[in-house]
Amino acid sequence: MTIADHTEGLRATERRLQAAQLASDVDALDSLIEDAALFTGPDGSVLSKKDDLQAHASGFQVMSRVDEEDLRVLVTAGTGVTWFLGTLEGTFGGERLTARMRYTRTWTRDDQAGWKVVAAHAAFVADGAAPAEE
Repeated sequence: MTIADHTEGLRATERRLQAAQLASDVDALDSLIEDAALFTGPDGSVLSKKDDLQAHASGFQVMSRVDEEDLRVLVTAGTGVTWFLGTLEGTFGGERLTARMRYTRTWTRDDQAGWKVVAAHAAFVADGAAPAEE
């Protein structure tokens, strides 16, 4: 496969992750996230895969909308990075949340498991901020 093929494969995998988050599909999330993965939240907290899956399984985090505005993908060898910009809506700890967010995710790929998230960072984005030019 070429880098272009892997790039499109990662783009599709990022969108599968978004769909799994929206559905709180813990099994799909489990298959898309590396066991040792860590996530930095917009408040600076660092969470594990177990924390993320538990938030979905328990109903602590329930998403009702994911609107992708921009998605950038970079692939080199067995590593990829995605930059998502969009609006999320749902509840977090019982509180309603609508926010424009930027997620940066680092992925690794192998021929058996495919793409898996190993690290991610989330940040709130001001409503007027535009996507970066390519």
